Amino acid sequence: MAQHEQVILITGGSRGIGAATARLAARAGWRVGINYHQNKAAATQVVTEIEAAGGRAVAVQADVSQEADVLRMFDTVTDALGPLTALVNNAGILETQCRVRDLDAERLQRIFATNVTGSFLCAREAVRRMSTLSGGSGGGIVNVSSGASKHGAPNEYVDYAASKGAVDVLTLGLSKEVAAEGIRVNAVRPGLIYTEIHASGGEPGRVDRLGPQVPMQRGGQPEEVARVILWLLSEDASYVTGMLVDVAGGR
Repeated sequence: MAQHEQVILITGGSRGIGAATARLAARAGWRVGINYHQNKAAATQVVTEIEAAGGRAVAVQADVSQEADVLRMFDTVTDALGPLTALVNNAGILETQCRVRDLDAERLQRIFATNVTGSFLCAREAVRRMSTLSGGSGGGIVNVSSGASKHGAPNEYVDYAASKGAVDVLTLGLSKEVAAEGIRVNAVRPGLIYTEIHASGGEPGRVDRLGPQVPMQRGGQPEEVARVILWLLSEDASYVTGMLVDVAGGR
């Protein structure tokens, strides 16, 4: 399939790693579906930038933890841009830093609903549309996990880390299920990246605080993760599936 016919859906695509991936994909000739939950202005801005450069994009509001929203989102992107050939499961949340002893069930339900249930639902819909068993032409899925799934994020976000551990296992298991159906499934595990997610955890300067402890002695930029995501979706990675790729400066 020619590059200009490639259609990518990026959940949580209005900011951070998602927005960087959307811009990079558009520059490579992809048609881009940008999902957002609440920040319509940010998603619209990314679409405007892409269209101004001659690309095609559409912004779609959806809460990925809600099945009806997910179904509507996939249908909207397909109707607007054509058959899906790639999914980036990027939507994810965390909450204010705290220890496990201080967690409550409602917080756990919120985090797992978006980070785990949302990833599963979106992956399911992508497989249904892309699998050669369903008449699709194949494609790729990249799940955005986190370096936290390796080290556990003690005293800060053990619940978030656990949700990303589930994303890792989704990647490994699904990759084996659909490998013979023309679909490759991989994950990236970003380390300390300069995005707004740290502010939602209560510490906007977290990357600056911890960056010097990384072997490369700095935090990363969203574009550095986006380039790995796009490589995993490209033909250059045609024999790569079931991989968890750390983009974390050696941490």
